Amino acid sequence: MLAKSHLLRYNTRMIQVTRKDSKESLENMLRRFSRKVQQSGNVIIVKQGQYFEKPISKRDRRDKAIIRRERKSIKLKKIKLGQR
Repeated sequence: MLAKSHLLRYNTRMIQVTRKDSKESLENMLRRFSRKVQQSGNVIIVKQGQYFEKPISKRDRRDKAIIRRERKSIKLKKIKLGQR
């Protein structure tokens, strides 16, 4: 469970959904709520801050991602040329 101070650090806002009319079903309200949560991006922000990551490992992760993208582009070019 996340502490309240942890959530305040990310400047998240409370998301509220009210019934449009008295006939609106609970499933529709839940669907609208989950869509608003996804669009706000709060879940991604909180998940990223869940574990501490050293700046060095962040740099390594970026470098590895660049290498992966380069290898993938080379692989796709070979497949298109039929060299595989």
